[in-house]
Amino acid sequence: LMVVETEDAPGFRRGRKLKKLGLDSADTSELFFDDVKLPAENLLGSEEGQGFAQLMNDLPRERLIVVVHAQAMIERALALTIEYVKQRQAFGKKIIEFQNTQFGLAECKSEATIARVFHDHCIERYLGGTLDTVTASMAKYWITDLQGKIIDRCLQFFGGYGYMEEFPISRMYRDARVMRIYAGTNEIMKLLIARSL
Repeated sequence: LMVVETEDAPGFRRGRKLKKLGLDSADTSELFFDDVKLPAENLLGSEEGQGFAQLMNDLPRERLIVVVHAQAMIERALALTIEYVKQRQAFGKKIIEFQNTQFGLAECKSEATIARVFHDHCIERYLGGTLDTVTASMAKYWITDLQGKIIDRCLQFFGGYGYMEEFPISRMYRDARVMRIYAGTNEIMKLLIARSL
C-alpha cells in the first residue's frame, strides 16, 4: 500500500463524478494513476509487499463500521416512522391506532432490538481485540439485510409520502441499498461464514 500525495502528482487525475442511486452527500469519482512515480518513503506500513495482509487484517473493523451505520439507520427510520404514525390520520383514526401498524412496528422494534444486542456484542469484542472475521461477517450480512427490510416496511407506513424525496425515509431507503454491497457483498459474508462451519 502506498500513500499518494495527489496535489501536483504527475500522472494523477480525477475523472468524472459518478452518479449513484444513493449516498448523495458522498462524492464518488474515477481516479487515474498513470505512471505515477512514488518515493520509497510513501510505503504505508513497515514492510513492502504486505498491502493485502494489511487490508485483510482490517476487514472486521470495516464491516463493523458498516454495521454501526446500518443499526443507526434502522433506529432512525423507526423513530421517524413512530413519530409520523402518531400524527398522521387516515379514515378518521391515527395510523398508529390500526392493528396492522401496531403489529408491523412491534415486529420492527423487536428485530431492531435484537440487532442492537448483536451490534453491541460486536463492538465489545472489537474493543477487546477479539472480533473475528466470521462474527463481523455475520453481523454485516444480518444487520444490513434487516436494515433493508425494516426501512422498506417503515417507508410503507408513510404511504405515498414515503416515496417523496422531501421525507427522510425516502433517502434512507435509497442509501440503505449499498450497505448489502460494500465492505464485501452479503453473499461473500455468507461464504466466509460457511467456510468456518
